[in-house]
Amino acid sequence: MEPSSVIQSGRYVRHLTLPEIGPAGQERLRTSKVLVVGIGGLGSPAAFYLVAAGVGTVGLVDSDVVDLSNLQRQILHAEEDIGHSKVESAARKLHAINPEVEIRCHPLRLGPEDASRLFLEYDLVLDATDNFQAKFLIADACHGVHKPYVHAGILRFGGQVMTVIPGVTTCYRCVFSAAPPAVSGLPAGPVGAVPGVMGSIQAMEAIKVLLGIGEPLTNRLLTWDALKMSFREIQLHRNPQCPLCGNA
Repeated sequence: MEPSSVIQSGRYVRHLTLPEIGPAGQERLRTSKVLVVGIGGLGSPAAFYLVAAGVGTVGLVDSDVVDLSNLQRQILHAEEDIGHSKVESAARKLHAINPEVEIRCHPLRLGPEDASRLFLEYDLVLDATDNFQAKFLIADACHGVHKPYVHAGILRFGGQVMTVIPGVTTCYRCVFSAAPPAVSGLPAGPVGAVPGVMGSIQAMEAIKVLLGIGEPLTNRLLTWDALKMSFREIQLHRNPQCPLCGNA
């Protein structure tokens, strides 16, 4: 569709009434490209809301297939998708939500070279992964190609979110210098609604960064305790000795 017809289609009428977005902002979303790494508990709601909002190109990265245990929290997948690629499963649902958006499927397990090459194609990256190795990889690759990213992590009944502008704000390695020891056995949760909340916040952060509105979670780590239903904001500072963005 032409830009004018996209804006006038009625799909985004609730955005057009917001002075922070309006026609110009909606057009900016239409020309933006966001990569979602991990199409599980976090990536499902994040991708859902990005596509519904009219972000013009949304890339999906995940090498896994859908498993029955995923369905408790990964809202883009259903029983008929079990055994099938997560990115293909998600792409079908997302296309049904908004066929105006280009969905790009990347059914791969990211390595350093793949990440750097792929991230160059997008304006912003969402870290919706579930392991520390991937999170450090995303942070390193985004820093290398100067792409902003939104990190989220979840465990049991809680989660955290932060937004990073490489070279400008506190980075992931400033906060988390090394991965904690691996824990054997089944993962501890999470309750399905927890990644739903955190993934939705990631989508909102992405929209704010793309549009240049509001106050993104830069130099701040937002944590949420679902059992207490309380949010906490932790002020962050760049570490001059950070191995990724430090001055040393």
